[in-house]
Amino acid sequence: MIQPTLIHAFADGERGGNPAGVVLDADDLDAAACQRIAAAAGVPETAFVSRSDIATLRLTFFTPTRQIAHCGHATVATFGLLHRLGRLGEGEFRKETIDGVRDVRIAGGRVFLAQTPRSIDADLVRGVALADLLGVPADAVVAAARVDTGNAFVQVELRDADVLAAVRPDFAAIEALSTRWGLIGLYVSTRNGVVAGRVASTRMFAPAYGIPEEAATGTAASGLAWWLATRGLVDDVAQIEQGRYLQPPSVSPIDLRIDRKDGTIHRVWVGGAIRDGGL
Repeated sequence: MIQPTLIHAFADGERGGNPAGVVLDADDLDAAACQRIAAAAGVPETAFVSRSDIATLRLTFFTPTRQIAHCGHATVATFGLLHRLGRLGEGEFRKETIDGVRDVRIAGGRVFLAQTPRSIDADLVRGVALADLLGVPADAVVAAARVDTGNAFVQVELRDADVLAAVRPDFAAIEALSTRWGLIGLYVSTRNGVVAGRVASTRMFAPAYGIPEEAATGTAASGLAWWLATRGLVDDVAQIEQGRYLQPPSVSPIDLRIDRKDGTIHRVWVGGAIRDGGL
């Protein structure tokens, strides 16, 4: 069986990051073969690279259990690997996915992908016992909304880092909610008690996709950036982290850049560095 190259995206130097499998030159692989390879790799997502007539390349993404339309950290891993191999230089690129074409930028050895704001729905989550889903006190939930920048998550802001560390998710309930509302999962964050220089610390739970918890999630991070920006709670250039509360920890810094056009948030860029992993 084909062995993917393992790359950690959103790495902190030679530490941290979220592992992704990358399979280059995958034009002859059908969906069933891709799913078998992704299941055997056992990492949160594996990206398969093939030729595109409308973009720099075409990417398809598979978790260990199912195909996913779009994946931020596997995109960073793929373009970072191609840059390291000399197949792509620095500059502006485009990727084709089953969810459309998106812009990618390689600059300073880091990869950034553009996300387009789609919808924020705070009314939908009112009355949902999110605290029960996360195993935290009811008064620990500061705000929540369903946020979609290409992949949809319920964003949940908690009171402080102690509460975030204490989260004990009800995976069955989160999976049921994700299926009902078309979510990837829950992205849980706090702005209080985080490392200096970072505006939030986060955790992501996606049991509906076979991912109990993940070290870094570019698409969810873009949704958090947009949600915070609409509430005036983040600058247009910022950094968050994810993965601190994994066992073992894998702290992943995620850079955020917000583009505005005529005073409106036009796009959110998320990016970071890679490191090798070996699979």
